[in-house]
Amino acid sequence: MTTLRLFAGAVCAACLTAAACAQINVTQPVPEKATITVDAAKVANYRIPRTIFGTFLEPIGNSTYNGLWAEILVNPSLEENLWDTNHIEGMVRDEPGLAEASRLGLPLPWEPVNAGQGNRYEPHWGDAANSWRSLEVIGVPGQTTGIRQRVYLPVQRVLTYKGSLYAKHVEGPTGLTIQIRRHNSDEVLATAHVDASAADWTKYSYELSVPAGKLARLEPADFAVIVDGDERVDLDELSLNPSDAIDGMDPDVIRMAKEMHTPLLRFGGNFTSGYHWKDGVGPLDKRVSMLNIAWGIPEYNTFGTDEFLEFCKLIGAEPQIALNLGSGTPQEAAAWVRYVDEHWDNKKGGLHWELGNELWGSWNLGWPTLEQLPGRTRAFSEAVRAVDPTAKLIATGADPDHYEQWNAAQLTNPAGTFNYLSTHFVVTVDQTQQRRPSPDFVSAATFALPVELGRKLQAMQQQINQHPAFADKAHVAFTEWLYVSHGPVTPNFTNMGGAIGAAGFLNMLMRNAQVVPVSDMTGIMEFGGIWKKRSQVYATPAYYAFRMFAGADATKPVGVTVDGGSYSVSKGVTRLSEIADVPYLDVVAALDDSGKKLTLFVVNKHLTRDIETEINLQGFAAGAVAKVETLASGSLYDVNDAAEPEHVVPTEGSAKVSGHSVRYAFPHESVTVMTLTAK
Repeated sequence: MTTLRLFAGAVCAACLTAAACAQINVTQPVPEKATITVDAAKVANYRIPRTIFGTFLEPIGNSTYNGLWAEILVNPSLEENLWDTNHIEGMVRDEPGLAEASRLGLPLPWEPVNAGQGNRYEPHWGDAANSWRSLEVIGVPGQTTGIRQRVYLPVQRVLTYKGSLYAKHVEGPTGLTIQIRRHNSDEVLATAHVDASAADWTKYSYELSVPAGKLARLEPADFAVIVDGDERVDLDELSLNPSDAIDGMDPDVIRMAKEMHTPLLRFGGNFTSGYHWKDGVGPLDKRVSMLNIAWGIPEYNTFGTDEFLEFCKLIGAEPQIALNLGSGTPQEAAAWVRYVDEHWDNKKGGLHWELGNELWGSWNLGWPTLEQLPGRTRAFSEAVRAVDPTAKLIATGADPDHYEQWNAAQLTNPAGTFNYLSTHFVVTVDQTQQRRPSPDFVSAATFALPVELGRKLQAMQQQINQHPAFADKAHVAFTEWLYVSHGPVTPNFTNMGGAIGAAGFLNMLMRNAQVVPVSDMTGIMEFGGIWKKRSQVYATPAYYAFRMFAGADATKPVGVTVDGGSYSVSKGVTRLSEIADVPYLDVVAALDDSGKKLTLFVVNKHLTRDIETEINLQGFAAGAVAKVETLASGSLYDVNDAAEPEHVVPTEGSAKVSGHSVRYAFPHESVTVMTLTAK
C-alpha cells in the first residue's frame, strides 16, 4: 500500500484529487489503460434474484399524500391536530396568512377567501361527515364569503379536475360556488355550482376545467368554496382530483414506478409500529383522518391496504408488508395477513411479511427490550404461520455495523420462526471521523461504503449459520438503504453522488445475493426514488441508476477481474470508517437465462479521471456492437427538481466489438450498463 500525504504546495496526481490526498490511500494507481476480463464460462453457483431490486413506500413527507395519491387538497376533512409543532411552524413560515386563519377557527392549511371579514367560521365537533370535525361558514350579504387553500395543479398534463364535498344546509340560500382562482387574487380561472339544499350530510360532486394557458406549470392557484349571500352551511370532506387519476393515484407516478421494474414493494417503516390496518379499509369517505405519530403529519387513511395492493398490481410488484409489533397484537397481524392473501391476485399467500420495523429504536412506538424481543417475534410468527404457513417472514435484525447482540437474541428462537433477519443502512455520509473533511474525501468515503457492507453481510450470515436451527435456512433481507447528508456539496440521495452510491450498492448486492436475496431501496417515492413537488413528478439520479440495473436481463453472475486501480479509506464515514481495497472501476458481469446476452454493470468511482478500458471477453462470442447506457453529469452535486425534472438522465450510446474485446472510456463519476448480444 502506498500512503499519500498532502503537504502545503504539493501536487499528487495519483490520488483522487489534491484535496483528498491527505486522507486517501491509493493501494493500486489507475493504469494508463485499465482492463476488465470477463469469463462467461465461469458461472457462479447462485442466481441474481429479482427480489434484490425491491423498493420501499412509507407515509412520510409527501410520499403517499400529495405524492402517489392524486388528491390535491391538504386536510380535506377539515380536522385539527394533524401536524406536530415543527411542521406547523414550517407551514406558517411558508404561508403567514395561516396564523390569522387559525385564529378564526379554520383548520390548517385553509384560509378565508376574504380575510377582512373577520370571524365567519365555526368549527363543529362530533357531528361530521368524516372523522370528528366540520366547519360552518356564515355568509355576508353582498360579500364573497368562503374558504380557500393554495394548490398546485398538474396543468402540464391535464386541465380538468373532478371533486366533491359534503354539506349540510343550516339556513338561508342553498347555492355553493366552487372555484379555481389565481393565487391571492379575485381572478377566477374555473368555476362550478352545486345546490346544497339537504338538511342532512349529503355528498355533492363538481367538475372544474382550467382554460389552456391560463395557469403555468408550477404556478400556485387557490381552490375556493363560496357560500351564497347570507347562507349558513356546514362543510366537510372536500376533494379535488385530476380527471386522469388512476384509481385515486397520480398517473405520472404510476408510469415512472412501473419503469423501475421493481419486483417487491415494501409497505413499512417507522409508522408501522403505530399503524392499525383496519383504519385504512372500507369506504374512502368514512376513513378517519388522524396524526401519523411517527412523522408528525396527517394520516388520512385513504391510501390503505386495498390501494397499496392496487398500486402493486399497476406497477407489476409483489407486496412486502411490515406488521405492527409496537402497539399491535398477533391477532391483528394474522387478520391483516388473511385479508391481504384473500385480496391479492393469486390468493395463495406466500408473501413477504416483516415482523416489525427497527424494533431496536426508541423512536418506534412500543419498542421491545432485548429480553422481550425473541418472545414477541415468536408470538407474531406463530400467529401468521397459523393463517399462512407459506408466508416468508422477515424478523427485525440490526444494522450491519452493530448487529451481533440483537441478532443473537433473535437466533434463540425455534427453527422456522423466520426466513430472514432484516438489516438497514440509512447512513449520514458527511459525519466522518476525519475532522473538517473535504467534499472529495466525503465522496470517496461514501463510494467505498458498499465494499465494507459486503464484508459485513457475509459476517452476518456466518453468525446465522452458527445456529443449527437457522443455518443455511435463514438469510439477510436488506429492507432499507439510503445515503443521507446535510451539506450541499456531499453525496446525497437527491444528487448524482447518490446515484454513484446507489449503483455501487446494487453491484454489492448482486455479488452477495446468495446471503442477501431480498433488498429494498429507500424509497419508490421520495428519498432515492420519485418525487412530486408543486404537482410536477420527477426522479432523482439514483432512480435512473436503479432503473438501469433493475431493468437489465441479467440472472447468472460470471467471472470478472478488473485491473483499474484501487484505494483505501481511513477515518471515513463514522459508521464504517476503515475500508480497504476499493476498486475505482466497480464491475459486475452476468448472463441472462438463455446465455445469449451478457451485461456489464460498471461504476467509475474516480472523481476526476475517465478510465480508458479494454474489455476482454472469454467464453462469449459477441455481436459487432454493444449497447451502452450511461448516467453521468457535470457535477456530483447536480440534481433533478420540479423546475428541471430531467437535468440528470441516462444517455444511450454504443461501443464497437472487435474480435473478443471492447475498448471503452468510462466517464469519471459515472454509472454504465453495457449489454452485449451473442452472434
